[in-house]
Amino acid sequence: METKYETEFFAMGTVINQKVYGKNSEFACIQVENEIKRIENIMSFFLEDSDINKLNKNAGKSKIKLEEETIYVINKAKQLSKLSSGAFDITTGPLVKLWGVFTNHAKVPNKKEIDEAQKLIRYEDIIIDVKSNLAMLRRKGQMVDLGAIAKGYAADKAIEIYKKNGIKSAFINIGGNVMVLGKKNHGDLWTIGIQNPDKVRGECIGALLLEDASVVTSGGYVRYFEKNNIKYHHIMDFRTGYPCSSGLKSVTAISNKSIEADALSTAIFVLGYENGRKLVDNIDGLEAIFITENDEIKITEGLKDKFVLFECV
Repeated sequence: METKYETEFFAMGTVINQKVYGKNSEFACIQVENEIKRIENIMSFFLEDSDINKLNKNAGKSKIKLEEETIYVINKAKQLSKLSSGAFDITTGPLVKLWGVFTNHAKVPNKKEIDEAQKLIRYEDIIIDVKSNLAMLRRKGQMVDLGAIAKGYAADKAIEIYKKNGIKSAFINIGGNVMVLGKKNHGDLWTIGIQNPDKVRGECIGALLLEDASVVTSGGYVRYFEKNNIKYHHIMDFRTGYPCSSGLKSVTAISNKSIEADALSTAIFVLGYENGRKLVDNIDGLEAIFITENDEIKITEGLKDKFVLFECV
């Protein structure tokens, strides 16, 4: 029986779990932990010396040199922003900062503040020179936030590390961004629970049976604050300047690339079921589970033999 190694650590603002099988499983897990912490140091919105903080501080001035992988993730984000007609947009930083959902000083901004922040949101204003690893934001005050794509990139890098170490069976969960390599050690498909957005964490509405896939859920039920008995979550709709209200409780995106599943789960959640379903149907290899505010559960065609709904829901 192959060696199994499990580990849990904190990075990128969340708990990260690994379950890895193989002779080099422990070494691979250590490598992955170091790699994810390194990515966080480069791509964090909050760390003073990160590439993203440097880019944001230099907004409206001149191009600055960034790490090659930061350029890759930003460029990928621009492509996915265009693909989703801006429903996913990494320049929502001014709105995120204004609302402060991730901080101890969250607030509901006034209309003037929101209007000013909205003017700064435009993914087309990210200027990138891929060959020279240079980038800048066109206008002062603009901010990039990779919070809805960096975890996906980190999961993809983890899979690369597992493969380089000869691992054929592995599971990683980066705060809800799940990715699996191969099948379970004994040959069964991995079982990935889908959170019930109305219940405590860990209570699921169903499960996916998968191999070699990424599963990412976006919803407003995890990170939010309350003001006057109204919940304000962290996923912003740049069109309104408020947390999005699209008729969905959650969206789960399934792809073989976690960087895409991460970003597109956010885009689909913002777009709502009708437009989100059109986006999914137009992208090869992308599948989705939608849970509506009316508690309907809708799945795309490719999941019919892979999703199991629990009868007690």
